[in-house]
Amino acid sequence: MLDSKSRLVLKILAKESSGGSYKIFESSDIISALPKHYRTDSEGIKHILTHLERQDMISIKYDDDDVYCLAVLPYGFEALENEKPAKKEGVNKLAILLSFVFAFLGAILGVVITYLIMRFI
Repeated sequence: MLDSKSRLVLKILAKESSGGSYKIFESSDIISALPKHYRTDSEGIKHILTHLERQDMISIKYDDDDVYCLAVLPYGFEALENEKPAKKEGVNKLAILLSFVFAFLGAILGVVITYLIMRFI
């Protein structure tokens, strides 16, 4: 599982790198792309990138003085695609109300049909 800061960093990396090819990133560029309340220092970025590499979401070819050559792996792209269904799943009150109304009408219709059948037999 990814925390929100790691997911944002992975999203930034996936946006900048295309097709899983290696690209050079500076930690200052990653930091500046993060929203203000998620900003961290270069040591924090290093920890996040190490975590993403351990999760097999990115591959780091080399890192040198806050400059990283890395690629986003297919599992990283898949993790970003699977984040969309994780949105808020609330109870749809309209669907529950409509289900109740249609069930009630179906029950009344069943009683009427049964009454008509019994009356004419």
